[in-house]
Amino acid sequence: MIDFSFDKIALIGAVALIVIGPEKLPRVARTVGHMLGKAQRYVADVKAEVSRSIELDELKKMKSQFEGAARDVEQTVNREVSSATSDLERSWSSDDTTPSLTSASGDDGLLAPPPPDYKHPKKNWRLKRGAMPAWYKQRQGIRTKALSGAARVARFRPKPLIK
Repeated sequence: MIDFSFDKIALIGAVALIVIGPEKLPRVARTVGHMLGKAQRYVADVKAEVSRSIELDELKKMKSQFEGAARDVEQTVNREVSSATSDLERSWSSDDTTPSLTSASGDDGLLAPPPPDYKHPKKNWRLKRGAMPAWYKQRQGIRTKALSGAARVARFRPKPLIK
C-alpha cells in the first residue's frame, strides 16, 4: 500500500487547509473519511468473495474425489458379493463336496427348528419402584406424591365461613 510518513501527512494537511479553508475542512475530511471507509469495506467484500469462490472450488474438487472413492468402494463390494454368490451357487449345486445340513442329533436329515422368538418380560424397567408397598404407605399416612408450595398453601388454607 502507499507509504505515508508523518511529514507527508502534515504537508497534505497544510495544503488542504490553505486550499479548502478552515470552514469547509472538517466537512471535507469527514466526507473523505466516509469514502475511504466505503472503499475499504468494498475491498474487504471483494476479498471475501474471492476466498469464498476459492473454497467453493476446493469443496467441489473434494466432493468429486469422495464420489469417485465411494464409486470405487461400491464397485469393489459389488464384485466381492457377486463372486461370493457365484462361489456359493457353485458349492450348492455340487452335491459331492457339500456337507449335509442336518441337525446335530441326526433327525432324518431335517434342519433343526429355529430358536424361539424373544419375548419381553412385560415389566416397565423405567418406573422407579419403592421397597415399601403402596397399601402400607396409605395405611400409615405416608405421602406418596410431592406437592408444590402453592398447592400445599392452598390445601392447608382455612376455609372461608359462608353465612
